[in-house]
Amino acid sequence: MAETTLRVSKIKDGTVIDHITAGHALDVIKILGITGHVNGIVTVGMNVPSKTLGSKDMVKIEGRELKSPEVAKIALLAPHASINIIRNYKVVNKQLVKLPDVIREAIKCANPACISNSKEPVKSTFYVECKEPLRLRCHYCGYIMEKQDIPKQF
Repeated sequence: MAETTLRVSKIKDGTVIDHITAGHALDVIKILGITGHVNGIVTVGMNVPSKTLGSKDMVKIEGRELKSPEVAKIALLAPHASINIIRNYKVVNKQLVKLPDVIREAIKCANPACISNSKEPVKSTFYVECKEPLRLRCHYCGYIMEKQDIPKQF
């Protein structure tokens, strides 16, 4: 009989971001502003075996529940991720991330000449042209960003 081991311990209170596209856990940590200079424990699993994805990444953040704008940013990098809110070791809320049709203020335009990158009081706005593979179009300059461009724009 095969042994089963728990590779990552349970958390009492916080958030588990599961089913992150393999290789994107560190990008998720970056967009959440986690630097390692806080008191809470953050556990990162990378290239963890997954029945549905083959391999996946996951992030456990103790003592923090994610807000909706943070979940929307995660959807840009990990469209199949699930967000589990944990309280007293139990999942009290589970949601799948959902990429909105319009993305506001989450990322900046990769076009340095775009007005949204100037000192003008405009907020970045993108339209989702395609979800798989991800393609975003800037509202102001029409620049097309693809999935590989996005991690650099947070």
